Amino acid sequence: MTSYDTELTSSTGAADDLLVRERLWGALTDRDEYAAAATVFAAMEAGMTPEDVLLEVIAPVQHKVGTEWAANRISVAQEHAATAINDRVIAALAHHAAGKVRSHGGRVTLACVDGEWHALPARLLAEVLRLRGWQVDFLGAQVPTPHLVAHLHQYGPDVVALSCSIPTRLPNAHAAIVACQSAGFPVLAGGAAFGRDGRFARQLGADAWAPDARTADERLARGFRPVRRASSRQPVDDLPHLVDQEYTMVSRSAAQLVKSTVADLEDRFPAMRAYSPLQHEHTVEDVAHIVDFLTVSLYTDDDALFTEFITWTADILTARGVPAASLHPALDLLTVQLKEFPRSQRLLTAANDALTAIAGPGASA
Repeated sequence: MTSYDTELTSSTGAADDLLVRERLWGALTDRDEYAAAATVFAAMEAGMTPEDVLLEVIAPVQHKVGTEWAANRISVAQEHAATAINDRVIAALAHHAAGKVRSHGGRVTLACVDGEWHALPARLLAEVLRLRGWQVDFLGAQVPTPHLVAHLHQYGPDVVALSCSIPTRLPNAHAAIVACQSAGFPVLAGGAAFGRDGRFARQLGADAWAPDARTADERLARGFRPVRRASSRQPVDDLPHLVDQEYTMVSRSAAQLVKSTVADLEDRFPAMRAYSPLQHEHTVEDVAHIVDFLTVSLYTDDDALFTEFITWTADILTARGVPAASLHPALDLLTVQLKEFPRSQRLLTAANDALTAIAGPGASA
């Protein structure tokens, strides 16, 4: 055992999770893929199981990557580099473990829903399930629903596991759930977009939800009842509030809402006319994100989804030296433009109230 290995071993001979996480974080911030891989392999040599490396080391370190980006302590490029290194470390670990686990025959198709490009959480799930004996077809990020269904018909898995991390992709997740079930395959949903309590998985009609990889394995092991094909099922069958067409009309006008809001902000704050192209681009992106979350909140009819996004955005802006109360004008301008839409009014009012509670009042529109 080398001195490096010895540092990763506690007095009891078990790998120290915290020290391993610190070592991996250091390797990621140094952009050192080889040191990152050496860290996790040394941890396994010191007694940590591959599953524990995945869930107790790589997963929390990846969470820290996101936290540090949100706090403006690392850049987008650094976040991407760290994620890419973690992905390659997972691949190295998976190759090392290949052939050492006996399959029990169960087959799972695992895919990120269309538009979902955060693939690392699903990749972690895929490797944990393989370690526990499942045959896993991992299709990766942004899988178009028609291609997913074609794959299911060709290979016939026992269950489909759908991953979604970005809430604005929930309508795509809903379409995928309906399509998979209509083809006769049960769906296990997972990922941050479905809510900490899985409420959106239930709302969108998934057969089951799991908050983490170990729970997913336990739920898969219990099996699923045969799914009755229902080709005529529509989103409104799960979400009756969609009958008011408010989601459809607001989502179709999203681009114009963003354009009008940005233009009105420029009239209201003449200093914006002196913004650099990059500053203007960031402003447009911020307004577009607000509109995107407003529309998905209309889709789910969930006030908390929108208010939590607004308060999270306020925290991000604060970390970047921008007053959180600067969000008020955008919300007020959207309120004026959407005055004929009662559910939009409710969501915008709730968000403005939540923002006032943490950032104080802003100027009215």
